[in-house]
Amino acid sequence: MATSRAERDQKEYVNEQAVANKFADMRSELNQIYSKITELEMEASEHSLVINAIQPLDPSRRCYRMIGGVLVERTIKEVLPAVQRNKEGIEEVIARLNEALEKKKKEISDFEAKYKIRIRKEQGEETDDSARKEGTAQGVLVGPAGGSG
Repeated sequence: MATSRAERDQKEYVNEQAVANKFADMRSELNQIYSKITELEMEASEHSLVINAIQPLDPSRRCYRMIGGVLVERTIKEVLPAVQRNKEGIEEVIARLNEALEKKKKEISDFEAKYKIRIRKEQGEETDDSARKEGTAQGVLVGPAGGSG
């Protein structure tokens, strides 16, 4: 019988490397969500610019819209509602991604607490005093994310 995803997620990680790998994967997912939110916010901003540019114009005026890689001629009266609907759809997706982002942050925070994960500082940076005081606690030490930048 195959194990469900929930069962796989709940399993105990047997060594520090497995914990570190899972943590790195989770942080990678978090960064992907951030990137997608940023991309969609830029797209919503572009939609706002288009809406603000064509709204005051005559509704019967010709305009061009790219649909599926094809440039089509329409009127502002036809294009404006479509652009507004697209912008609203993008904003809904952004809201859902923000919810997913918060869930992922909480999941990472819980994972850090469960496995006592501490983030290793870059070389040359000073460590904080609380980290030195906790020197007797066992935990997993993980390097900084995106170190190859």
